Order: sequence, then structure tokens, then C-alpha cells
Amino acid sequence: MISTLVGNLLSPEVMFFILGVMASVFKSDLKFPKGLADTLSMYLLIAIGLKGGMELAQSQLGQVLGPLSLAILLGLFIPLLVYSISRLVTFSHDNGVALAATYGSVSIVTFGAAVNYLNVMNIPYESFMNAVVVLMESPAIFIALLLHQLIQKKGAIGSTRFPLHLVKETFFGQSVLLMQGSLIIGAIISAKAMTNVKPLFTDLYRGFLVLFLMYMGLQAGKHLKDLKGRFWPMIVIGIIIPIASGVLGVVISRWLGLSIGGSMIFGVLSGSASYIAAPAAIRSSIPLANPAIYLGGALGLTFPFNLAIGIPFYYWLATIL
Repeated sequence: MISTLVGNLLSPEVMFFILGVMASVFKSDLKFPKGLADTLSMYLLIAIGLKGGMELAQSQLGQVLGPLSLAILLGLFIPLLVYSISRLVTFSHDNGVALAATYGSVSIVTFGAAVNYLNVMNIPYESFMNAVVVLMESPAIFIALLLHQLIQKKGAIGSTRFPLHLVKETFFGQSVLLMQGSLIIGAIISAKAMTNVKPLFTDLYRGFLVLFLMYMGLQAGKHLKDLKGRFWPMIVIGIIIPIASGVLGVVISRWLGLSIGGSMIFGVLSGSASYIAAPAAIRSSIPLANPAIYLGGALGLTFPFNLAIGIPFYYWLATIL
């Protein structure tokens, strides 16, 4: 495990992330051109969705039914667990719901780093895992917003705004719409048609991922100061709960018969936190939630932990089960 951990720490993705963190901490004038980060984010969402759709279309229903069902169930269970623990460690209702959405959903960039880790080590994994990441993106956001509405309105779900409001923010936000739309497009188009965009969305993927990770390093460095004064509650939510969720993902997926690589990815997804789709929904639906808590935890703790330690740890766990 030590050798794989060192190898992961020395990968271009992790090194450029660390470079971004250092630039932020030491107040360098390094910054991304306006709009580039959004463009890179859109690119990654489309690339993962297209690949997931293509590979899902080529899979047998019996082969993917169990893992896809597990993805949805974890997307429903993890936010409820995170909300319960958040309230126990004294976070407010609004912040607890925000954390539930953030940690119940998934990080597409962490997923991309996990896939690259497997590719570099020539470790096979189930091709439909690209579809799994898309399916795990939305359920947690929906459950968290539903929980917020039920508690705030004391079960008064007869509001004319309530159902459409949730559907719009959960399934038609930019991130989820791009991933799910690309998944459908990838499942519909032929392999021959895909070759026309393969150089952009497949061959250049890792280079764009490196750029985005450097940007995420800059953002993580800015949010480190937001965690002051909340050390132990944030350690529980940002490290301990993700590890527990990740271990659960690895164990159940191995029990379902997934490969070592596929189980590792399931663990990474279960233990990751969204900083794109979920925060976008939180900002509009739960304005009283503190971004320093849910974004600070996701970017300042969970993301770097998974990038440096979580990915090789879940791989090691999958190999011994």
C-alpha cells in the first residue's frame, strides 16, 4: 500500500493540485483566466457523460442492474447518514442539509483521478462505472432538498412550488443536466459517430483534468482558513464519515462481484463530496447554509484526502477483500 500511495502522490494530477494549493497559501499571483474553470468543468462533465453512455449501451442489463441499483441506494442513504451525524456534532439544520447534499453526491474530478490511477497501473475496471458516477450525482441532492422542505414546512408538501422547484434544481441544474444529457447522447450515438469527437473528449481528457486540478488546488487553499474553529466537527464530516462511506461502497460492490478496479471506484465515489452540482443547488435553495462549511469541508479536507490517500487506500482495501 505504501508504494501505491507514494506513486499516487507523485502523479501529475496530485502534483499540480499541490502546486495550486501552494500558490494559494503563499498568495501567488497565479490565477486562471476568467471563464476557463467553468469551461474545464463543462468539458469534464460532458466527457464523463459521453463515455458512460457509450459503455452503458454496450453492457448487458443483468450485468449493470446490481451496481446501478447500489449507486442509487447509496445516493439515498449517505445523505441521511451525513445529516444525522451533522446534527449530532452541532451543525445547524441548514448546514446539516447542505453537508448531506454535498457528501451524498459525488465528485466527478475525484472519479477522473481514480480512473487515471487505474489506467496508469493497467488495472481493469467495469466500463459502466462511468454511468454509475452520473447516477450517483442527483439522488443525494434531491433527498437533501426534500428533507429541508419537509422539516421547514413540517410536512406541508402541498405547496404548488415545492415539487417543480426540487425537480428543476436537482435535475436541470447545469452540472447534472450536462452529465445526464451527455449520458443519454452517448447511449444513442454510434461508436462510429463517437470517433469524430474522441480526440477531444478522450485523448485530451487527462491534460484537461490536470489543469482543472491545479484550479481546484487554488480553491482548496483559499478555503483552508474557513475550517478554523470547527476542527473536530469538520474532521468527523470531512474525513471520518467519507472513509466509512467509502469502505461501505468497496465492501458491498465486492460482494456484488465487481472487479478490484470497479470496487475501488465505488469506494472513491461513496467517499467523495460534490463541489460543483450540489453547491449550485444549495446556494439557491438553502441561502442560510454557510459555504465555508460545506465547500470548505469538500475542498479543504475531503478532496485532497481522497486525491492523496483515499484512492490508494480504497484500492488496497479492494485487493484484500
